[in-house]
Parts: sequence; structure tokens; C-alpha cells
Amino acid sequence: MWNTACESLGNAWQQPDRYAGAVPPDFADLFRRRHDDAPDLIAIDGTDRFILDEAPHVHGDALRQPGEVAVVDDRYGVLTLGAITLHGASDVRVVQDSLVGVRALEANAGTFGRRGFHHPGSLEQAFRDVRLVLLRLSKSNDRLDELARAVARFAAPDVVLLCGGVSKHMNLSQNDVLRRYFGEVTASRGRGKSRLLIAQDPLRAQATRADATNPWPRSVHVDDLGMTLVAHGGVFAGTSLDQGTRVLLDAMDGAVPTARTAVDLGCGNGVIATALARRRPGIRVVATDVSQIAVASTIATARANGVTDRVEVVRSDAGDELAEGSSQLVLCNPPFHEDTTVSTDAAEAMFRNAATILQSGGELWCVWNSHLRYRPVLERLVGTTRQVVRTPKFTVTASRRA
Repeated sequence: MWNTACESLGNAWQQPDRYAGAVPPDFADLFRRRHDDAPDLIAIDGTDRFILDEAPHVHGDALRQPGEVAVVDDRYGVLTLGAITLHGASDVRVVQDSLVGVRALEANAGTFGRRGFHHPGSLEQAFRDVRLVLLRLSKSNDRLDELARAVARFAAPDVVLLCGGVSKHMNLSQNDVLRRYFGEVTASRGRGKSRLLIAQDPLRAQATRADATNPWPRSVHVDDLGMTLVAHGGVFAGTSLDQGTRVLLDAMDGAVPTARTAVDLGCGNGVIATALARRRPGIRVVATDVSQIAVASTIATARANGVTDRVEVVRSDAGDELAEGSSQLVLCNPPFHEDTTVSTDAAEAMFRNAATILQSGGELWCVWNSHLRYRPVLERLVGTTRQVVRTPKFTVTASRRA
């Protein structure tokens, strides 16, 4: 299998014109980004095309058998629906960290009139006995480690893990992660701006041993907080406490002390929600994040610190599913990166939704990198905003809902 896969890939890399653009245009055209100011922006990109073009050459037999293909972190559903529509895959198992990706897949499946996929409840269920895994690489090696380890532990002995990414964001450490759990790892030549990594010969015993000695999720006790942080691979800050969050934690005791309900918007590893619940025994906290690994990490952190009875964790996109006027206090450390792209879109969506979530007179307490100058945006989207504290790098503000 390995020699055949390498031979097929070698031919493809030496004959790029044969494969470039092999995904039919009518299929690609269905994946334009919706609700976007740039209607010509195509959600299918060169990495999606490269993965879909090469999948039948590395393990075409798996594509023809029901339930033998898994797709991981498919951004808009292109890989899942492409495997089904172009290659005849069925009963595809889909693992998507971002709720945005889940919603995009469901919407595009409806538009395209295709089903044939499901979302398993755990990585074991996602990878048990699969023979082909298609994965979009993120910037997180921890995310890759948790996924690759699970594939090596649970997948079929002849599984092929086909990973794709944008070349400028890839590095040799990704190869090193894969080599921990696979006996054969090779890299493709670049095609356009993309490159593939192909891993085969899973080292099941090694992966099982690693999971026993250094399991996911990982736990670390933070002495000065008197808390245990728990994190799955790829969650923001992992089991550490990033500087901005620490500044907010130091300031938040003064945040609406009479509040009975609070929201942690973009909960990450759950440190803010859990710390607030520990400090205020009478408060109920709703923690929310677009990321499934953040939701799982927050649940685990709340459990490790004995506050699961007062911390509810909800997966939503910037809090868009929380009820209007449901909270007196919102706490937020918004992201300004979307994977490898600098963007303030998520932060502004959080601010808009915070204004809806807050009751009249409630406050959004937010920490942000001072160079981002969010204060005028907060004034416009939420309400009167005052500076609570400013350090050389971070600003904490309180915005009052009228």
C-alpha cells in the first residue's frame, strides 16, 4: 500500500498539470462564502483541492467502503462533500472543532442535496477502524498530536492519514509530531501554495503508551490561583494562563458585584468562568465558545475545581445562541487571530452579541491588546465604556449597556 501510494503521489507531483484544478468547477462554485462582503471569495481553496485530488491515489479502496473515511477540521464542508460526491464515500465520520464549520457543512449539504456523513461523539468513535483520514492542518501542534495519537490508537492497521496545509504555515515540527505515532511519514512537493503530509504504518503500542503516560486532556495546577487548568490539544493558551487573561482575572472582582448570572464569552480552557464561580459562590456562569475543544476543556476545568453545578458550558458562535437580556455581566478576552490570519471580526461579533445578552445596566468587561484600540468599537456596539486598568500591553474596559 505504502509503495503504491508513494508511486501515485510521485507521479502526481511530477505532473502537476494533470491534477491542478481536478475538482470540477461546478462542485467548487457551490462553496462560495455566504454573508460575506466579498461575494467572489471562494471557500474551496488549493489545499482542499490538493487533498481531494490525492485521496483516491493514497487509499482509493477506503473511499469505496462505507464508514472507512474520516474528515477532520473541514472548514466549509468541501472535503466531506467532495469525498462523497467526487469519490463515492459514504457514512463519512466528521470531526470539526469549529461550530462555524459544522454549520457550513450542514448548509452546503442541504444546498448540494447530499448527506452520507455524521459527527461522532468522541475521537475513538471517529477513528475506530477507519482506513483513510483527511485532515486540514491548523497552526497547533498540540491539536495535531491529540488527533494523530487517536488515529494511531484506533484506526485500522492500513490507515493513511492525509494532512494538507498552506505551505508557508507548515514546518518540520509537524512531521516530527506524526513520526511519534506513524512508522512512515512523507511530504509532497508543493502545489500552488499548498503541501501534503502523508502518514502510514500506525504505531499503536507507542500511541497507547503515550496516552497512558501523557494523556489528553492535560492538567496543570496553577499555584497562585489555587486552580487546576485542563486543556485538550489546540485550545487557546493550553494549560497555561495567557497574560491578557491574567490581567482580567486581577481586575474582575470589581465587575458588577451584584450580578447573579454571568457569561464567559470565548471561554477557551475555562479559567475565567471557573475562577469567577470559585470567587462568587452565589453566581451562575454560562461559558461559551465556538470551539468544541474549548467547550470540552472548560467542562473539564470546571469539574477539576468542583464548580460544575454553577458553570454551564454552551457551544455557540460568539454567544449567538444565548438569550437576550439573560445576564448582568459578560467577561471576554476576545481573539484577534483566526488560526493563522489576523482578524478582529470575532471580537466585534462578540461585542455585538454581548450587547444583546446584557440586561439594561449590565456590563461587558473586556481585556484586549492595547494597540487594537477597541474602545470606540465598544462605545458604538455596547455602550458607555470606561478604562478599568491599563498595563504596558493590555487594557481592561467596562462597557455599560444602556
